[in-house]
Formats: sequence, structure tokens, C-alpha cells
Amino acid sequence: MKMIVAIIQPTKLPDVKKALFEAEVRKMTVTNVIGCGQQGGYTESYRGSVIEVNLLKKIRLEVAVNDNFVEPTIKAIIAGARSGNIGDGKIFVMDLPQCIRIRTGEEGSEAIG
Repeated sequence: MKMIVAIIQPTKLPDVKKALFEAEVRKMTVTNVIGCGQQGGYTESYRGSVIEVNLLKKIRLEVAVNDNFVEPTIKAIIAGARSGNIGDGKIFVMDLPQCIRIRTGEEGSEAIG
């Protein structure tokens, strides 16, 4: 079992969801986050003052998958999120030692579904 965490552009969420659904991955958690990477941020003027914005809006997508869904999930996220520009995001793959479905008490790969 693996936990796949992806940080993507907010505008790419519909494309990533569509690609994941096509790969038969339908269970995910989506969170609005702020952060910065290679983009670094930008400056803007507000009421005559220059403001440096270095934390940008991003989407954090978390998907717990069984081992046979790791590659299809990664490929779907890349297909939906890639624009070729700096700031497209990152994907992190971590081991998931345990998963328990609260409703039924199922554990392991059965709990992920």
C-alpha cells in the first residue's frame, strides 16, 4: 500500500480528477494549501504599496492506493497536471504501513478498496 501526495495548480484539479477517474481511481482527499517552490512568488501593488507574495495557492491531493494502482495513479496525475511550466507541482510516494476502514474494521488492502 502507498500514500500518493501531489501538490498541483488549483486550475488543474478538474483535469487531474478526470484523469484519475479514467484510471479507475475514485477515492481521494483534496485540500487547499499555500506554498512555494521554484516559482518563488510574485509582487503586486495594493493601495500604492508593493507587496511580495511568496506563498501561492496550491492543491494538495492525497490518494491511498494498493500497489497495483501506484503507476496508473502517478501517470494520471501527471497527465492531468502537466503544463510544461514551472509550478506544475510535485508527487510524493510514501509507504503506507496500515489502513483501517472505521465502518467495518477491515484492514490492509481491503480497507483501501
